[in-house]
Amino acid sequence: MLKGQAVKRLGKKARKGFHGFPVATVACYGPDDRRASKATVAIVLAEGHEPHLMHRWLSDDRVVRTDPNIVTEIPEFIQQSGGLTVIVTYRIIGCPHGETID
Repeated sequence: MLKGQAVKRLGKKARKGFHGFPVATVACYGPDDRRASKATVAIVLAEGHEPHLMHRWLSDDRVVRTDPNIVTEIPEFIQQSGGLTVIVTYRIIGCPHGETID
């Protein structure tokens, strides 16, 4: 999903499986299955609860999965939020047209 050294630790944590709550979910969205223009991280505090925190990164002209600033900020956000478990969607999962339209 995300590229670069800044997220190597994030991928390793995701592969380790469930380690308790809070859970951080990472997903990328785009106008099609080739370009990710949005990344979203949600922090869920307990099973069955809605996300407690959510942060979105948007880019009109760059791919969020390779933007150096974004790939650095995502693991930092998860660490600051206290995420113990990381769940990553490794493919671009369509675009929910929320605040912006691609």
